[in-house]
Amino acid sequence: MQQERTTRMGFGLALASAATFGTSGTFASALIGAGWSPGAAVTIRISIAALILTIPAIVMLRGRWQVLRRNIGMVTIYGLVAIAGCQVFYFNAVQHLSVGVALLLEYMGIVLVVGWLWIRSGQRPRRLTVAGSVLAMIGLVFVLDLIGDAHIDFVGVLWGLGAAVGLAVFFILSAKSDSELPPLAMASGGMTIGAITLLALGGLGALPMAANTDDVEFAGREVSWLVPVLGLSVIAAALAYVVAISAARILGSKLASFVGLTEVLFAVLFAWLFLGQLPTAVQLVGGVLIVAGVALVRIDELRGPTDPGAPTSRTPRGSTTAARIIPRP
Repeated sequence: MQQERTTRMGFGLALASAATFGTSGTFASALIGAGWSPGAAVTIRISIAALILTIPAIVMLRGRWQVLRRNIGMVTIYGLVAIAGCQVFYFNAVQHLSVGVALLLEYMGIVLVVGWLWIRSGQRPRRLTVAGSVLAMIGLVFVLDLIGDAHIDFVGVLWGLGAAVGLAVFFILSAKSDSELPPLAMASGGMTIGAITLLALGGLGALPMAANTDDVEFAGREVSWLVPVLGLSVIAAALAYVVAISAARILGSKLASFVGLTEVLFAVLFAWLFLGQLPTAVQLVGGVLIVAGVALVRIDELRGPTDPGAPTSRTPRGSTTAARIIPRP
């Protein structure tokens, strides 16, 4: 009975994590619509989130700083590509596309991981994974509405596919992460590196950093610019990461990430409620196909060896094995 209650709590936390992550496109779209550049929106999001997570990260690393030094290369790539790069690409996609379409393109990164592992290490995908990948590709055709009359900005599509590459890098690095490095510490370190890099690029003029303190339109009304800024950094970043880590400790990495696929549904829901964005019927069908295809890939993973991230009775007290997953950026 206690295990059942714990599992239910884990599912609840995983859904809460997906919902909080799913708000990022809605908050960012409100800022971008008010004249903010995608680079400025990303920079303020991860900078504030990094500050919030710094103290708990330092506490977790107390006495274990050598673990961070040992993994500084991976943390740097994680911060530059999986956090900063992925978010810049995604927010640029949101500038040209609806939130739902942009996020669906980003989640094609899971299919890219399948192809990468096949090419890189000869891990030929099983039938269920192949079926899921094909289904997702068919769904992509519907989302882009290539055979219909819907107007799709292909510049936005390229940004979305760039975000997919960033998400693929995120999953690949997560799988290779050092089990001794706390996920919260890696997230905080990656955000700090990403924020510093974006600020440097902005200072050099290589990344547009347009921002203002004008009121923004959100949920059909004019609100202070601080509303979407705090939403992006506190709800869609810091809180989302902490909740995701808690869910992963209870459910294990594979099951938690599987439940995390509901982020796409939450993102579409929030974009509809707060921004009035709703995909066309054809795009909705494509979205269902993409989510179903990605779900098949995840189900195929669940059929594999026992998830090392899942907590067991043999896990020693204080072990970090149960927290190997790193939440998505």
